[in-house]
Amino acid sequence: METWRQVEVAACQELPWLLAGQEGPSEADLEAIGRAGFTVEAVAERERVTDHDVAAFVDVLAASAGPSGRWIHFGLTSSDVLDTALALQLKAAGEAILPGAEELVRVLAARAREHMRTLAVGRTHGVHAEPTTFGIKLAGFAFEAHRNAERLREAFAQVSYGAISGAVGTYAATAPGFEERVLSRLGLRAEPASTQVVPRDRHAALLSAIALAGAGLERLATEIRHLQRTEVREVQEPFRAGQKGSSAMPHKRNPIKSEQITGLARVLRGNAQAALENVALWHERDISHSSVERVILPDSTILIDYLQHRMIALVRDLVIDAERMRANLEITHGALFSQRVLLALVEQGLSRDDAYRIAQELAQRAFDTGVPLRDLLAGDPRAAGLDLDAIFDYGHFVRYAEEILARLDGIA
Repeated sequence: METWRQVEVAACQELPWLLAGQEGPSEADLEAIGRAGFTVEAVAERERVTDHDVAAFVDVLAASAGPSGRWIHFGLTSSDVLDTALALQLKAAGEAILPGAEELVRVLAARAREHMRTLAVGRTHGVHAEPTTFGIKLAGFAFEAHRNAERLREAFAQVSYGAISGAVGTYAATAPGFEERVLSRLGLRAEPASTQVVPRDRHAALLSAIALAGAGLERLATEIRHLQRTEVREVQEPFRAGQKGSSAMPHKRNPIKSEQITGLARVLRGNAQAALENVALWHERDISHSSVERVILPDSTILIDYLQHRMIALVRDLVIDAERMRANLEITHGALFSQRVLLALVEQGLSRDDAYRIAQELAQRAFDTGVPLRDLLAGDPRAAGLDLDAIFDYGHFVRYAEEILARLDGIA
């Protein structure tokens, strides 16, 4: 309601321009309007009579201004006030949310640089693939967080549009110049064709950007959850003194923060779907979107801000077990060097398919028997002449880690 008041006052302040040459509000009127106030209780009481929220608000505000109150809401329709005020609210929300989005990028980048050379296994389909570093892994999340921050910045900018265009957007009671002047006072841009309401594709784009940011947080939270599993145990969420993981099992340390982020990201996606449903309104407008937005806009902006800060704290204090990561690299008995074996056999003159079959056979035998792949190759005449020291060198996989992480300088 305070943003409603700001819109009403800004409109009154520009009435002398709109009504130039006619009798308009005096300086004394404008001073009285500027001092006019309201209480939520008074508006609620009036709404019981009007059954219209903006009309009730205007009645209360106008009464507070005394005789000068007749100028309040002059030439305006409810959506002029509601949509313009909503833009003010969303702009303010963006100013609160964007610093958190940027801080998440910085925290991820810092931890990525910290673990630039911390060897870890890369997984595809949940199965060991080839070695990487934990820093490279975190760098990917940092770049995604940066993209989400940029999407949020653009979405908040393109929703910062108001409209003071009248009943069906034709300025019948005002003028485009009046709209421009009022919105300039409020720090907003004018919707080019508002048809009484600001088109809801703007709001759907914002909720979609928020949902995407939530999906990025969920992807990182899911990674942490997987890596904290007992069988993996490469990272752990911070566990403070006195904390209990289970009411029944004292040994438990559960990834509850990551699970919370994962769950609430679903709410953001659901709200984005509702925002998309709000785009198609009847003719110049209806109010099917209004009730929905009273839930999804505050909920989604509050949630993304909360989840960003939840993830910032989680990443900053994440316990990373480099020794466990190194130990997990060995559980395939060297099978994850199979591509290196394949390429070395091709370089020795074998066809790719023959080389693939040999590498596949020996890698599977290492899996099944626990005999290191290197030992199997050393005893196999088909691999005679291979430089096993070069093949089984972890450094080969991470030799570009520094170059990859240097790209973080462009975003953090």
